[in-house]
Amino acid sequence: MRIDVWQQLYTDLTGGVQADQETFAVPLGQQQILLPIRTLPDGRGVASLILNQASFGVLDALADAVAAQLAPLQPDVVVAVPTLGLPLAEAVARRLGHNRLVPLGYSRKFWYDEALSLPLSSITTPGGGKKIYIDPRMLPLLAGRRVVVVDDVLSSGASIATVLQLLQIAGVRPLAVGAAMLQGEAWRARLDLPVMGAFSTPILQQTPAGWQVT
Repeated sequence: MRIDVWQQLYTDLTGGVQADQETFAVPLGQQQILLPIRTLPDGRGVASLILNQASFGVLDALADAVAAQLAPLQPDVVVAVPTLGLPLAEAVARRLGHNRLVPLGYSRKFWYDEALSLPLSSITTPGGGKKIYIDPRMLPLLAGRRVVVVDDVLSSGASIATVLQLLQIAGVRPLAVGAAMLQGEAWRARLDLPVMGAFSTPILQQTPAGWQVT
């Protein structure tokens, strides 16, 4: 299993499934990032991105791309989706000139309000079993502000839809969602606001000839 994925920016890769059938190259501006292919329980394949394992150079390039797309909206606050959205959201917030962000969380602190929580599931945690919370002490930072949400990957759209529902409960309507990777197309059916991604990847299908784009 390759361990050199998401560690550098390339200039000489052809996009798509690579000859090793283990990796997928995606363009980022004039460069490319190499991602591992992971097999889902249903047999399909996806290009994977684990941001807290990525090199700082790759994270910087992704943050630059997402921040550049969000900047014209002039957001006041970045809401960060845990867990893997946190490093990207911090980097994006810094690039937007902010001195803090508002992180959501999976861990319930004793002063939290259950009314400000929702159960969560995603393509990587289909069984659910956890909740996402917003700290009630963060609400004054969001009231009347121009808010954007930053996550690592949008795939099925289930988790980001839950995040938006939670923010709606808190009286917040974000301007847009920013993400490092937009995986497949299923997420589109769940969202009704602008979405910005550093790059997009398709869903893959295993064939006798190897992984193919569905």
